[in-house]
Amino acid sequence: MSRPPGVPVRWRLPVLAAAAAALLTGLYAGLLLLGVPVPAPAAPVAEVHGPVLVFGFVGTLIALERAVALGARWALLAPACSGAGALVLVATGPGPVGQVLLMTASVLLLGGYRALWRRGPGVALLAQGCGAFAWYAATLLWLAGFAIAEIVPWLAVFVVATIAGERLELTHVAPRHRHAERWFLAALAALVAGATAASLWPAAGAHLFGAGLLALTAWLAGNDVARRTVRARALPRYVAVGLLAGYGWLALAGLLWAGAGATLDGPRYDATLHAVFLGFTMSMIFVHAPVILPAVLRRPLPYHRVLYAPLALLHLSLLVRVVLGDAAGWRQVWRGAGVTNVVAVLAFVGCALVLSLWRRAPASRPGPGPARVAAVAP
Repeated sequence: MSRPPGVPVRWRLPVLAAAAAALLTGLYAGLLLLGVPVPAPAAPVAEVHGPVLVFGFVGTLIALERAVALGARWALLAPACSGAGALVLVATGPGPVGQVLLMTASVLLLGGYRALWRRGPGVALLAQGCGAFAWYAATLLWLAGFAIAEIVPWLAVFVVATIAGERLELTHVAPRHRHAERWFLAALAALVAGATAASLWPAAGAHLFGAGLLALTAWLAGNDVARRTVRARALPRYVAVGLLAGYGWLALAGLLWAGAGATLDGPRYDATLHAVFLGFTMSMIFVHAPVILPAVLRRPLPYHRVLYAPLALLHLSLLVRVVLGDAAGWRQVWRGAGVTNVVAVLAFVGCALVLSLWRRAPASRPGPGPARVAAVAP
């Protein structure tokens, strides 16, 4: 059987540019929500802050990597739709055109996972498929009239299930309990059931969702090879530090959902969301960028210890935001910490660009399955 023609690098660049635009505009919307005195655009950008970052940025990166891994040019339509959908939302605010484009991207991503399933089915791929389904469910509910705050559990399932599936693949290189995959499936089922219950019965469903999130976090923390590689050096240790810190934030979000239940606004809402999407998700992207960039763009991003600076700034500023801002109610501290969150992300982007242009190390050759957004540990 002939190999697929693959996705040319020149086709990937516009998609990556759309993801970068979604990141920058999503961060700008975050500044507006923090009350920072920056010029406000005509479109209500702040209202689409979450979907633009989660689907327009993170979703586009994941779908782009999946297209590269599949080697099929049609699969590039998924990240193209998510990137375009994010740009439409930025330009017009919440509306059916951008929402439909994001939903179309999730359907195409599910098609990509189906094609990968034919090559080699497995529990890890099933989890990633659940993440794509959560993306679809979130956009469908959004189109049906649910508020963004009401579909947050599905946004969380998208990033958590996708990343958990990727990490599951890595546990094959470390000794595991023979029933580890069964426990993983049970935790994943609880997470999806909790998100479903949170949509149908928000008061009780949020507690179940939090319990499922805690169960999956416990599985990840207990089985991930990061517990061993944190004692290594250079890139393996950097990745492990980011992973373990991210699991800590995910556990906090699970505790807030399981213990306090549903919330649609206020300090607890702010703390819960940013624990998942900044402390966990953004940390995963930080530490795996040295693998993502060579696999997707064939452009090197050599590891350097300077990458610890934005990673530490991200986690420390988020800790101040949650503890002193959200919990203690110090509004000015909350705003300053939020701005520092944005600075940390931009600092990482700057470091990555400088290292990629300055250090001309040979790009790593992707194997049978190139690196995922939160998958491959060194």
